[in-house]
Amino acid sequence: MLSRADSSPLGLWYWEIDRLLLLLMSVLIAVGLVAVAAASPVSAQKLSSGKDVLSPLYFFYRQLAWVCVGVPVMLAISMMPKHVARRFAIYAAGLFVVLMMLVPIVGTEVNGAKRWLGSGVMRLQPSEFLKPFFAITLAWILSLRMKGENLPVVWFSLGFTAFVGAMLMLQPDLGQTVIFVATWFVMVLIAGLPFRILGLMGGAGLASLVAAYFFYPVAQKRINIWLFDTGDSFQVDRAHATLTAGGIFGTGPGAGLAKFKLPEAHTDYIFSVIGEEFGLIACLAILALYAAIIICVLIRLLEEEDNFLILAVSGLIAQFGGQAVINMAVNTQLFPSKGMTLPFISYGGSSFLALSIGMGLLLSLTRRNPYAARISMTRSWNRK
Repeated sequence: MLSRADSSPLGLWYWEIDRLLLLLMSVLIAVGLVAVAAASPVSAQKLSSGKDVLSPLYFFYRQLAWVCVGVPVMLAISMMPKHVARRFAIYAAGLFVVLMMLVPIVGTEVNGAKRWLGSGVMRLQPSEFLKPFFAITLAWILSLRMKGENLPVVWFSLGFTAFVGAMLMLQPDLGQTVIFVATWFVMVLIAGLPFRILGLMGGAGLASLVAAYFFYPVAQKRINIWLFDTGDSFQVDRAHATLTAGGIFGTGPGAGLAKFKLPEAHTDYIFSVIGEEFGLIACLAILALYAAIIICVLIRLLEEEDNFLILAVSGLIAQFGGQAVINMAVNTQLFPSKGMTLPFISYGGSSFLALSIGMGLLLSLTRRNPYAARISMTRSWNRK
């Protein structure tokens, strides 16, 4: 236990960090390792051929390695002072925008989509890493509105978002595009735009989804399956069957059989594997864990007065919560299939590292000196 009098960087970090939030994230990561261990035999069996037989826990060992890398990265970033975290995120956003521009040219194609740079262990998905940096960069742009009402920060942020969305649709990746646009919408809503403008922008977003339906065959196929039950619904049907196969309390760890008919069991549909082996009660517990993280962050923001911090933290937690909701909704057939991972639970190197960076930035930006906050509150009450 570090003393309150310890003024070292580690001592200050310990007393300023939101330790409850850090604990909840640690529990979520631990749950993710258990879930990947349950889903790993399915994907390992499907990828094994001839003499190349993968260990049943092949993906678990790889995920454990990513956790050993990602968690120290998250903790290191959480130790950054707020102004350093902001500068780091803005520069990194520029870097990953450039990398996204290279994806259509020199990217690696997997399952008909070109979203990665490199191959094998060195494969990188720039859009995953851009997400947290995008939120903080948008917060910085929108916070400039406080320095001048006439600054066209909203339109500039819209242009930036539209450019990122266009790069994503070239890959193509409608699911990530929805996350980026939704993040922008949440942040401009918090920034205080008139409802008339928000209505126009919401209409434009709806029109874009309609256009995607008519001009993006993959989106049309998935929406048709979801709304009209036409076409090949094998994936979503198997996900729902696996999710409900274990009943309330599940079949037990390693005892699930329906999961072996499930595609992408260790990534997109890992929530269904959890449902089969640990029961619907475990699924509800995971939902509650995500909700607790979101509520913990929002409570932390109640006493915050810095517009940039409010916008940045809101954008980061909107991304995190939105991605979790979409994945769980897809597994329960409430949303059409999106190909989106469940944060900190699904297998994936780029996904886990990007989330670690994002949550490290979130922990950094929500750090608060309890004594300074108490003095500020006392002065505020005295002025009243």
